Amino acid sequence: MDSLKLEIKQLLIEALDLEDLTPADIDDDAPLFDTDGVGLDSIDALEIGIVLRKHYQLTIAANDERTREHFRSINSLAALVASQRELAHESGDTTKKGE
Repeated sequence: MDSLKLEIKQLLIEALDLEDLTPADIDDDAPLFDTDGVGLDSIDALEIGIVLRKHYQLTIAANDERTREHFRSINSLAALVASQRELAHESGDTTKKGE
């Protein structure tokens, strides 16, 4: 899962033009949308959703109450990606997400 977290950090840094940050600067548990954490905003949330959908073929429902929790931190994003990969595998979809 560590490689997945690193990959997500790199995707976010690139997609959100966070050129002042490196993956090592982003704590896995740090809130992404809090001034005490990374400090992203709602526009960034939309960008993250687009990036995750394109890169991992994720299904993200904007009106789902869990979406906010999924976007809380790198750990929660990685858990979302991993769980959707597992669901795809169980349903017989053997395509590798994110590649």
